Amino acid sequence: MSSSDRLPIRRTEQDPQARSKPMKRQHTARYYAERVRENCTARVTKTVCAIFLGLVLVVGIVFFILWLSLSPHRPRFHMVEFTVPGLAQPTGFENAEITFNVTVRNSNQHIGIYYDSMVGSVLYRDQRIGSAPLMDPFFQEPKTTTVVDRTFGAATLTVNSKRWEEFMNDRQQGTAVFRLDITSAIRFKISTWSSKHHRMHVSCDVAVGQDGTILPAWKNKRCPVYFI
Repeated sequence: MSSSDRLPIRRTEQDPQARSKPMKRQHTARYYAERVRENCTARVTKTVCAIFLGLVLVVGIVFFILWLSLSPHRPRFHMVEFTVPGLAQPTGFENAEITFNVTVRNSNQHIGIYYDSMVGSVLYRDQRIGSAPLMDPFFQEPKTTTVVDRTFGAATLTVNSKRWEEFMNDRQQGTAVFRLDITSAIRFKISTWSSKHHRMHVSCDVAVGQDGTILPAWKNKRCPVYFI
């Protein structure tokens, strides 16, 4: 067949951008099912996490409130009376006496306190002049006050004429300052649970006037309490 007998063929040039444009991919039903399942799983996870965090927050608030209400407070000691009879007498050291009265307050709402031991010491110018047990072991109920009173007599005090002269010199100036130290081993009790022993130290500074009785400014004064 000659070239003149061939049918003419028309060629058209396509747009290069159209030729390079990818074909739109059609997703299957399985693909959409997996996407739905993933979305549902994410929503459930978010819901579970939100519920869990909410529970943690509520439990934390409850424990914080319980901690505030059950956190033990240390006992409160107040000096009520302190007397040195015979302070105006030059020979008073022969029958020296020191009498004091201290209140102990348990301010806790639901916590009791065991006092396993309690010892008191009287000091003058940081020198101990007498020491003795104050009370037998006892239990103090919540929101109660216990009175601790004692008289240190000649058998307990170590006061000689020189020491008494120092008392007299301070008395003539209007004030003689003493210190009452109280030590105790205590335990806190909540329901059936008891804490470990805590060594407690109480320091009560007190001043007496020329008549040997506590000065008004020192009466009912709160004493610092330390755990050692």
